[in-house]
Amino acid sequence: MMKVALTAVLALGLAACGDKTANNAAETNAENAALTDVNGATNDTTANLDTALNATGNAVENAGNAVENAGNAVENAADNAH
Repeated sequence: MMKVALTAVLALGLAACGDKTANNAAETNAENAALTDVNGATNDTTANLDTALNATGNAVENAGNAVENAGNAVENAADNAH
């Protein structure tokens, strides 16, 4: 009888561990999926910000070139007027 009781206790303990292991695995999978989503969103946001920053830098550079070209046009017009 003692052997049967001990076997039952061990079986229940193993069953409880199995459920805990399954729960831990499910929780870990959920956490990993959430981290994957966060990392993906972070990477997308970073890429979008980099693109916007590059576009802004290009616009500033283009504006600087336009100002320089306008200055050259004024200088050329002044030289041609003489």
